[in-house]
Amino acid sequence: MNRRRLRPDEEELWRKVTDKTERLHPEKPFHPDDFVTTPPQQQRTRASFEVTPAPIKSQKYKPSTSINLSPSIVDQVAAQPVQMDRKAFTQMKRGKLKPEGKLDLHGMTTDRAHPALTRFILSAQSQGKRLVLVVTGKGKNRDDDGPIPVRFGVLRHQVPQWLSMPPLSSVVMQVSQANVRHGGGGAYYVYLRRNR
Repeated sequence: MNRRRLRPDEEELWRKVTDKTERLHPEKPFHPDDFVTTPPQQQRTRASFEVTPAPIKSQKYKPSTSINLSPSIVDQVAAQPVQMDRKAFTQMKRGKLKPEGKLDLHGMTTDRAHPALTRFILSAQSQGKRLVLVVTGKGKNRDDDGPIPVRFGVLRHQVPQWLSMPPLSSVVMQVSQANVRHGGGGAYYVYLRRNR
């Protein structure tokens, strides 16, 4: 098998590696060409190509804190189509409609918050209420950066998902982030369907 010759920078790197190691078989002669596996230029097929990486010295490494490709919960809630009366929706977003009930989930774990939310929404709908406020809080920064990433404001992210799943999905007509006078980013307006 024909093999290509090492470039000078590759040879230098290989020599640095071999200088720091001991040979398993010192009796065998050493040739740097014995360790190259790329075929020569003339034997390459049309589909193959060679990519030469940029020198490491020219690359600037900037550590990133985290990369989240999914849209934020605020964007997801805002992107939902309006299913209620447009005029009432506008008034609700401006904080002009007063919520008929309020559930505060501050300090609860997800295990306690999910059943409490389900009870509250189903109870409010059975009482004929149309607009309720669910306060989740904005979440707090965690001091420990462990190996497993934890979302900022767990309940804030979970509540819209819970509201879109059965049994609540059949009761909830619209979910929207609350106006600043009712909690802003730490609360949601939940507009309920009429009880039939």
